[in-house]
Amino acid sequence: MFRTLLIANRGEIACRIIATCRRLGVATVAVYSDADATARHVALADRAIRIGGPAPADSYLRGEAIIAAALEAGAEAIHPGYGFLSENAEFVDRVTAAGLIFVGPSAAAIRAMGLKDAAKALMAEAGVPVVPGYHGADQEDDRLAEAAAAIGYPVLIKAVAGGGGKGMRRVERSGEFASALASARAEALGAFGNAAVLIEKWIDCPRHIEMQIFGDGAEAVHLFERDCSLQRRHQKVIEEAPAPGMTPEMRAAMGEAAVRAARAIGYSGAGTVEFIVDGSEGLRPDRFWFMEMNTRLQVEHPVTEAITGVDLVEWQLRVASGEPLPLRQDQLGITGHAFEARLYAEDVPAGFLPATGKLDHLRFPEGARADTGVAAGDVISPWYDPMIAKIVTHGPTRAVALNRLAVALDETEVAGTVTNLGFLAALARHEGFARGEVDTGLIARDIDTLAANPALPPGILAAALLTAALGQKAPALQGFTLWQPLRHRATLLQGAELHTAHLRLTAPGRALVELDGTELSAHLTSEGWAVEGHPAPKVLRHGDHVDVFARRLGTFRFTLPDPLARDTAAAGQGGLTLSPMPGLVRAVAVVAGQAVAAGDRLAVLEAMKMEHVLTAARDGVVAEVLVAAGDQVEAGAALIRLEEADG
Repeated sequence: MFRTLLIANRGEIACRIIATCRRLGVATVAVYSDADATARHVALADRAIRIGGPAPADSYLRGEAIIAAALEAGAEAIHPGYGFLSENAEFVDRVTAAGLIFVGPSAAAIRAMGLKDAAKALMAEAGVPVVPGYHGADQEDDRLAEAAAAIGYPVLIKAVAGGGGKGMRRVERSGEFASALASARAEALGAFGNAAVLIEKWIDCPRHIEMQIFGDGAEAVHLFERDCSLQRRHQKVIEEAPAPGMTPEMRAAMGEAAVRAARAIGYSGAGTVEFIVDGSEGLRPDRFWFMEMNTRLQVEHPVTEAITGVDLVEWQLRVASGEPLPLRQDQLGITGHAFEARLYAEDVPAGFLPATGKLDHLRFPEGARADTGVAAGDVISPWYDPMIAKIVTHGPTRAVALNRLAVALDETEVAGTVTNLGFLAALARHEGFARGEVDTGLIARDIDTLAANPALPPGILAAALLTAALGQKAPALQGFTLWQPLRHRATLLQGAELHTAHLRLTAPGRALVELDGTELSAHLTSEGWAVEGHPAPKVLRHGDHVDVFARRLGTFRFTLPDPLARDTAAAGQGGLTLSPMPGLVRAVAVVAGQAVAAGDRLAVLEAMKMEHVLTAARDGVVAEVLVAAGDQVEAGAALIRLEEADG
């Protein structure tokens, strides 16, 4: 076993690796960018070394700086985590050339699986079923269109490099193919530096089921399946293991195929073989096809650990240090069921836009595993993926594990930024999901219900107003006038909506709240303001913000209005296109003086590893372009100003 390990990553995965290393007695070296100087993984590691500026290209993607840090610290090995350089074959070559051990597969194995078209051809040779499609080298538009027609619509265009839903477009009919192809190529080129695509048959009732495999270069085993069908825009949201409705025959066939895939490339370390499954007639051994292989540890690995009792990071370290596989296939088994929900800083009603902000308060529930790279007081940076944590629950049955997930999400508290917590809670209580009716289209079908803000109960608003105006200690009746209880006017903003109430103090710790023509009684308890006899919700006042953590409803966020604020829209700001989120300006599509129509593309913003197209809200003429491609902008930054067209 290694004495010292450098972790070439950040956030929750770096913290996760450190936890196993501590248990094994392995010293850890963290690397960090300027944006992560005070990050949790830096504080947890035995030593930390700065490697550059906040942009990934200036830090976590600088392989030479990471290798130099490992040599400086006397590390024997480098663990890449996931993302960044974890599947970069050139980096593996450089690590090996420097006399260090790469905790992961060989560069040859990464190259074999790195391009989806070549990987599918290799898997077909190994006897692994692949989705019908076109994986050829001829990338001419006409050839791809012919291939799509031969496969039969609908089809899926996919970038041959990378993943995460980037460079991927579903095409319903031939007339839409050319524009979808151009869009997929542009996104693939920007994300991976490779515009090549493949074409696959679209599966009508698709499920995304993947097999966790592990190899030591000679032998391989699988650690059963994970169902990752609950996705939004090809991004996984909630994962579970084992897959609902999985039969022994299907598991055996899929596991055998995954192990064949690993053996075909002499795989060493943790990896995932992803399959697309046609679930229209249940799970059948003849209805699954290879999609791709991820040659690294996966974000969702905790659910596999929960049902198998295996620490996959420990296995990675042991195999990389020269040990054989710790267990044979017949020694592995499944116990119970597990779920993982990905908690993000993102604005769900605004279209899941990534968010930033300082985490004024962060609390995870007891009884659930929470893998996180942040703590209260940290800032969600615009430079990296805005994941806050992964909430993981386990139970003897799927129903119990899912109930525990719902409760864990209810008891998770985040203040200082908007999150998808309410959305996750709604998913955990979705009736179809509870029945195991999962496919990749579930979220899209029910998005209006799942993403809707819950109705604001009067009692929650009253508790927020009381806390904002009076705090959570019995107020003195200063200014009390004879025969007349003290009366306060209180206001709070919830988004753009202004809430106003009158508070009348009737005694220390007791008040009446006049709200929308209704009078509510309230009294202080040790937990805060209780309204109409109901238990007091947890309310947190931090600066000009008030957050109410309401069980089963999520978090309600309020802001104390600035009495000096003015409506800028009335001052002629309606012609400004503002950045809806922090991100990188990938492209600007207009120039000053250009006439545009409502809906025309103005710019492309990249955030959370996805591209977002900004369009004109109305007809007009571009008066000013205030940014350029390559600029990093904050949420609310002015990008383009339109003026009315003459005449």
